[in-house]
Amino acid sequence: MAYFDTASSAPLHPVARQALQASLDEGWADPARLYREGRRARLLLDAAREAAAEAVGCRPDELAFTSSGTHAVHAGIAGALSGRRRVGGHLMVSAVEHSSVLHSAASHQADGGSVTEVPVGRTGAVSASGYADALRPDTALACLQSANHEVGTEQPVDEVAEICRAAGVPLLVDAAQSLGWAPVTGAWSLLTASAHKWGGPAGVGLLAVRKGVRYAPQGPVGERESGRAAGFENIPAIVAAAASLRAVRAEADSEAVRLRALVDQIRNAVPELVPDVEVVGDPVRRLPHLVTFSCLYVDGEVLLHELDTAGFSVSSGSSCTSSTLTPSHVLRAMGVLSEGNVRVSLPVGVDEADVRRFLAVLPEVVAGVRQRLGAAPESPTASPDVPAVAGEAPELVVDSLGKRCPIPVIELAKVIGDVPVGAVVTVLSDDEAARLDIPAWCQMRAQEYLGADPAPRGTAYRVRRVS
Repeated sequence: MAYFDTASSAPLHPVARQALQASLDEGWADPARLYREGRRARLLLDAAREAAAEAVGCRPDELAFTSSGTHAVHAGIAGALSGRRRVGGHLMVSAVEHSSVLHSAASHQADGGSVTEVPVGRTGAVSASGYADALRPDTALACLQSANHEVGTEQPVDEVAEICRAAGVPLLVDAAQSLGWAPVTGAWSLLTASAHKWGGPAGVGLLAVRKGVRYAPQGPVGERESGRAAGFENIPAIVAAAASLRAVRAEADSEAVRLRALVDQIRNAVPELVPDVEVVGDPVRRLPHLVTFSCLYVDGEVLLHELDTAGFSVSSGSSCTSSTLTPSHVLRAMGVLSEGNVRVSLPVGVDEADVRRFLAVLPEVVAGVRQRLGAAPESPTASPDVPAVAGEAPELVVDSLGKRCPIPVIELAKVIGDVPVGAVVTVLSDDEAARLDIPAWCQMRAQEYLGADPAPRGTAYRVRRVS
């Protein structure tokens, strides 16, 4: 098997394994106690905090260890909002933040606060001006990820941080995907991360709060971790997390060059090997190990299963599966194709032969899935003696109600060649993914998307044949 899903969780780094095993014998006691075993545990915890703080780029007393990256996000947002409640209750987030940030935003809104989602472009990046425009006198906190977890696009954190600093608004940066590669620069105020993203053990998160940031921990406050994370510290896991972070940083520069070259191979080869594919995310400002692409006429869940059977563990930025029936909020915000989405995130030390083998297997797997779904991915060809329709064009209605991604797009592709140039095809669908996939199909196949209107059941999507 080739494991290509480090964006979800990286394999335990050898240094983390060694540190974990060694500290199990020394770090089991209560670090708050003054006897010998407690002092040994305290020394391990302090050393881990100093190492992690150095990697983050903050002071050791600004850094707290939490039970997860999600806990760090929730605690960071709630504490910052509470600390600045006299300013107001306005929270700014990007539309492509990790779900933990969006869940915190939804909870804040349910409690009476206000939330502004800053939109992104088709590459998945926000504009700094978008944050500047969203600022209000009652803005208490802004959140922006350092890099997107689904498509790898890096965000303009430096510029946004400067805008927030000038406005006196703290910026919380979710650095879970990028911290293993480099520190987050800029005038950020709070930062969160998760150890299992860089090869540390699961169950260790980081929350950094700069000195001077108004912060009021929420919920029952404990005596440990400056009151920001209740409960007994898992010292062996914390030591392993800090040790692995230092280790991956030491090899990050050289490994980033190698992985970026392998990802470039995938980015360039996939559109040539597989027809009707959209590679998404910024081609330049991106994480070095991650690439995402979407395949027309493919069920993403089936595709991932078939790749798993072929020996490749990959993920999907799309949640368009039988369990949720909804597309990824990231792909939706970007306005790109969501069906048949594949996210490849290469591990440190990956063998180039595995990447070549993936590229060799992928076309056959995609073709097999399309054949099983009865897809016809060929471009529509108009007979040269069929003229464009003048005036009011005839309209063909395709009833795809009750059919799930990617069937509505497949049925649209099958009939578009049967109508004359200038004619309109209306697709009736109650599948949420169609709202993304039909416009994306039109852009990929050079057809004109006319918009969507409510129908008695579902939504009517109208497409004019252009060629």
